[in-house]
Amino acid sequence: MNSKTNTKIRLILMNFLEFAVWGAYLTSQGRYLGSIGLGPQIGWFFSIQGIVSIFMPALMGIIADKWIPAQKLLGLCHLLAGAFMIMAGVYGIQNGSNAEFGPLFTLYALSIAFFMPTIALTNSVSYNALEKEGMDTVKDFPPIRVFGTIGFIISMWVVDLLGYMDSPVQYAISGMLGLVLGVYAFTLPKCPINKSTEKKSLVDAMGLRAFTLFKDSRMAIFFIFSMLLGVALQITNSFANPFMGDFRHIPEFAETFGVKHSGMLISLSQVSETLCILLIPFFLKKFGIKKVMLISMFAWVLRFAFFGLGDPGSGVWLFVLSMIVYGVAFDFFNISGSLFVDQNTDVAMRSSAQGLFMLMTNGLGAAVGTLGAQAIVNHFVNSHSPRTDIVARMAGWDTCWYIFAAYALVIAIVFAIIFKYKHTPETSKK
Repeated sequence: MNSKTNTKIRLILMNFLEFAVWGAYLTSQGRYLGSIGLGPQIGWFFSIQGIVSIFMPALMGIIADKWIPAQKLLGLCHLLAGAFMIMAGVYGIQNGSNAEFGPLFTLYALSIAFFMPTIALTNSVSYNALEKEGMDTVKDFPPIRVFGTIGFIISMWVVDLLGYMDSPVQYAISGMLGLVLGVYAFTLPKCPINKSTEKKSLVDAMGLRAFTLFKDSRMAIFFIFSMLLGVALQITNSFANPFMGDFRHIPEFAETFGVKHSGMLISLSQVSETLCILLIPFFLKKFGIKKVMLISMFAWVLRFAFFGLGDPGSGVWLFVLSMIVYGVAFDFFNISGSLFVDQNTDVAMRSSAQGLFMLMTNGLGAAVGTLGAQAIVNHFVNSHSPRTDIVARMAGWDTCWYIFAAYALVIAIVFAIIFKYKHTPETSKK
């Protein structure tokens, strides 16, 4: 086995485990929280991902650039995140339906604080290892990243088929996978740190150079719209499963596959994501980042609209269409955006720049988006009882999905007008 193949296999396993950790609970915890009476607080469990992403990925990126190699920092973060997630699972199991928001949320939040930076760190580790082997990140990274989505899907299926969508056991599964990855990360290819001893400005000394990217108007606009589109990232992860679960209160839908195995149905989104990742190199080189981002934005419009139009019965095909377009919506934004940032930043601050991208998307954007979506859902949906006013509750869900679709449409139109980018088809960067 040559060194390039060996590197790819090692990175594949890293990405597989990285997203298996996330997939064990991300799309199903809303159903669990609803089952123990914490439905109105679902948004906090997802927004905390955004809140910690405001500072933790950037902070860890700075540390990885300057003091601790990215692969070692990745391991430390996963060991801590896994331990806290296991504690959250144990607390939930021990207290059953009496589990309280405070203790459960605190343990979960501590885990998330160390998990969220690992997404950017895995990108940095991957890009560094590929470049050391003389490979093209735009061409060779997406097929590796595909296995992250496969790991996510397998975790979702395990939790669904074992009947843990309504159980805190999903947290324990995630935590154990995190501990495995935490140990494995220390064996990954070494990443460089900047050991320069030359005199530096305060900005350089504090590792804040990535924030100077906002001085470039094009990069500033890119990051701002990344934040605005990041608003959409966690909405369906937060509320798709509770939405489908509510159909069980309607007799004609109670026994449908979409209700009983909503996790598996939702996993079609990740199947689509797996396939769409492979399209990224072609689309980036052919159309450039602006058109790829616009495709993503319009896909989000369809993602939300199809949820509002469909149902688990005769309208399940609309749910399936929503899952299919998710791959385009997520990948054409998240993966392409990460590659764009990598190619348009200096090597000395790439980890910091990836952290900044995470801050704007999964940080500010996701935090505001999830809390805003929770307020909308509380107003239109949770104000109605699922047992006594299910018709009004389901109508409220439809209204929510249409509001989310309208938001994505407005963002797409404004982005098309404001973001200036001249693409040369022969290359993936300007």
